[in-house]
Amino acid sequence: MRRILTAATVTALVLAASACGGRQDTAATDTGGEVTCDVAQDTRIGIATGNATGVYFALGNAYAEQINAAGGKVQATAAETGASVQNIQQLVAGTYAVAFSLADTAADAVNGTGSFTAKQPIAALSRIHTNYTQVIVRKGAGIKDVAGMKGKRVSTGSPKSGTEVIANRMLKAAGLDPAKDVSAQKLDLTKTVDGMKDGTIDALFWSGGLPTPGITDLLTSAKDQVEFLDVTPLLPEMQKINEVYQEGTVPAATYQLPADVKTIVVPNYLLVRADLDPDVACVLTKTLFDRKPQLEQANAAAKEISLDTARKTAPVPLQRGAEKALDNLNAPK
Repeated sequence: MRRILTAATVTALVLAASACGGRQDTAATDTGGEVTCDVAQDTRIGIATGNATGVYFALGNAYAEQINAAGGKVQATAAETGASVQNIQQLVAGTYAVAFSLADTAADAVNGTGSFTAKQPIAALSRIHTNYTQVIVRKGAGIKDVAGMKGKRVSTGSPKSGTEVIANRMLKAAGLDPAKDVSAQKLDLTKTVDGMKDGTIDALFWSGGLPTPGITDLLTSAKDQVEFLDVTPLLPEMQKINEVYQEGTVPAATYQLPADVKTIVVPNYLLVRADLDPDVACVLTKTLFDRKPQLEQANAAAKEISLDTARKTAPVPLQRGAEKALDNLNAPK
């Protein structure tokens, strides 16, 4: 009986540890030499994603499944996180081996600006899908533009998320002080959507791919009570901060809207530590493109993943293992 109990306890501990995602990261570091794209040792990695009802989470879990399904020595587990800023912090700390991030946050990290007080040793596997800044207000709140959020209850996203970075920059671009002029609610997307539904939140910022499951839920449940804002008048001020910000469009069909909505977009990068074993980085990059059809089934945002744009990660350098994989895949330079 003691042996049985001991075995059961060990099994439970292993399962619990596996659930910790990045805490099981065993990827080696770069020791130099030729990149072969051959990983000989069993390697477990953690993938830092984002909020549970966001695209990062959907794609991150699908990506982990496809890494595991590839049958190689690399095995992955995805974990819910606060997203971009937190992801990079935990990536550098070694908690995770792979992280999703907005391009503007990643640029801040390599430059040691914004949320980062020093340059962070990160590199990219690839550019992936585009994030659309989705700014939604309750019609009853009387908000017509971002400047009209003064005095309102506004969800600026999870603490240390890319959404929070963009939300605060947009509020400042509209002439508001995020710390004083709005009642900032630093909530994840699930709690934000609940607040919009019950009227305890007047407006939300969300930076995510299309469609974002949580936004679909909100628009399905409260379609007549909420509406999107066109935030493109703020684009010139946003581009003074980072030229990565561009104009984009949320197609009406995405959420069954009355019409297309213009907005500000920013690309996403899949990041690793700069010193990650390049053979592991090569395998991860190859899997991203080999298994793209399966990722598209998890979320349509994966359709944007393309060899044509894979190398466009400046100012974040490509990890040398990723460069080898992209060379092998004949990605344009």
